[in-house]
Amino acid sequence: MATDTSTAPSAITPAPEAHHRQPTREPRWQKIGGYVGRIILVVFFAFPIVFMFVSSLKPDDQIFGDLDSVKAFLPVGKISFDNYSTVFDTVPAGRFLVNSILLSALTVVIGLFVNSLAAFALSRLRWRARTVVLAVIIATLVVPFETFALPMVWWVNKLPWLTLRGGVPLWEFGWLDSYRVQIIPFIANAFAIFLFYSYFQSIPKDLDEAARVDGAGWFRIYRSVVMPLSGPAIATVSILTFLPAWNQYLWPLMVVRSENLRPVMVGVSYFFQLKVAWGPMMAYSTLITIPVLVLFLCFQRAFIGSIASSGVKG
Repeated sequence: MATDTSTAPSAITPAPEAHHRQPTREPRWQKIGGYVGRIILVVFFAFPIVFMFVSSLKPDDQIFGDLDSVKAFLPVGKISFDNYSTVFDTVPAGRFLVNSILLSALTVVIGLFVNSLAAFALSRLRWRARTVVLAVIIATLVVPFETFALPMVWWVNKLPWLTLRGGVPLWEFGWLDSYRVQIIPFIANAFAIFLFYSYFQSIPKDLDEAARVDGAGWFRIYRSVVMPLSGPAIATVSILTFLPAWNQYLWPLMVVRSENLRPVMVGVSYFFQLKVAWGPMMAYSTLITIPVLVLFLCFQRAFIGSIASSGVKG
């Protein structure tokens, strides 16, 4: 008797395809409004820079004459580069720029190593009083620099330094009027340590364990595993370390007497004499703003990426 195959269970039919939800398109008016808002913000924040650059090309009388019209933001009238030549005749601007670039670059490079290494020890290692040390570091952020500026001047004047005199090493006391007094006190930065610490916390610790299994030490993990993954944090700390170092004004006035050791911000005071030279001062301000803009343009992608990632990872 033949088996009735009509009653055999049929093959399982695939489930109907799930309907993919189409992303909702942003309305055109909303997109246009977003672009208009961004343009307004760009124009609003660019006004001071445009005014500064345009004013650096005008004489003082024309700068004040154009303030009541849109000409203040346009390179019209008596346009020349005389103010820039006046800058180099009034102050050693080239020397000041070189000093600030050197001081800021060394502060950033050495600070990246010191602060990231401290943050690595706080984030990846397990040792007693780790949370207490981190809390003390964070607490120092609320202390303004002006409160300990004078005590720090006293201390740096007592610190020793090894120098060579006629090929013979000698210990000297006092760091005043030197490059080191403008660099070393600002290498360790609590905010930079906290930024590195927060970013290192988002890197999986399983990578450390895998590297330890392969025989890597903690410094090798720091150098070959953690730091290569911290590009956005490095860019952010570089910018936020460079800006205070570049804008140093009070501290150099207190500890530096020699003109050939002064940074660019001290040079601004040269234009505030009996009569303020606004045109040359705008030219000088333009010169000292260019390195900051170049640095930000070079690191803007990583800087914005760091802010976005910190917002996502919480």
